Amino acid sequence: MRAQIIGTGSCLPEKVVTNEFLSTIVDTSDEWITSRTGIRERHISVDETTASLSTQAARRAMEMAGVTAEEIDLIIVATCTADTLVPSTACLVQDELGAAGATAFDVNAACSGFVFALSIVDMYMQAGIYQTALVIGAETLSRIVNWEDRTTCVIFADGAGAAVVRASEKGAITSTLGSDGSKGGTIYVKSRENYNPFVPEEKPTDWLFMDGGEVFKFAVRKIPEAINETLKKADLTVDDIDWFLLHQANARINEAIAKRLGIPAEKMPANLEHVGNTSGGSVPILLDEVNQKGLLKSGDKIVFAGFGSGLTWGVMVLEWP
Repeated sequence: MRAQIIGTGSCLPEKVVTNEFLSTIVDTSDEWITSRTGIRERHISVDETTASLSTQAARRAMEMAGVTAEEIDLIIVATCTADTLVPSTACLVQDELGAAGATAFDVNAACSGFVFALSIVDMYMQAGIYQTALVIGAETLSRIVNWEDRTTCVIFADGAGAAVVRASEKGAITSTLGSDGSKGGTIYVKSRENYNPFVPEEKPTDWLFMDGGEVFKFAVRKIPEAINETLKKADLTVDDIDWFLLHQANARINEAIAKRLGIPAEKMPANLEHVGNTSGGSVPILLDEVNQKGLLKSGDKIVFAGFGSGLTWGVMVLEWP
């Protein structure tokens, strides 16, 4: 049995922040942001949390799938911006949904998180352990960016996407996951440093740091390589794939990946312009948007690809039901 997606959902915060607004609080402009990232606006949480966005996205996915909370036996939330260190966001979602019979835990692989989580679910289903799962990618990145740093605050945004997954004869075909911890300093956010009676000096909070140039070089090299590797394992070619749903990090990055692989623009949808970079939420939010538009047809072959802090990368090939 393999993991088959049978329903999708997403949730974006109500507050929309445009490039024009950002130009009033940092030294930037709509032209500067758009030309470098492809982003024109993004959604930023005010009252919403990672858990509340996750729960709402999950409910919408469950409604589409026709699945009740009692049927769910596994919940995985992919996030690097959990509201609490403990309990996990997945446990908070489990409680809100009333899915008392589900095992729940989080995965932190940053922007690759949803693909990692979906791959984990597929392995569980191949082993016959779980039958119905909820996979969520969610972030409130606005809590960890420095709003005085124009290189990061114009890029990152908040939101959640979810997929209901059921064990089936068809679905996930194969996947490739990878990590390079030696490049961990390329994108990082420090947690609270040690502060106890023996280390009396309290340290200030650090904000998200990103070396954009290094991320670009990593993504345009590694992701085409990982996609080709995954397609080879599946005995498929780029031409066999109907849709490439890539992490929405930067329009320039995805354009470079498409050029290297020879992917036609019509096979690589994007929502970066109005959603921004939502890290772990990126791929499932895009998936739900494409699904809601009715673009996905039974038998379509889809490539999911995520890449980000770690450095991590994940690619999955899946057949749509």
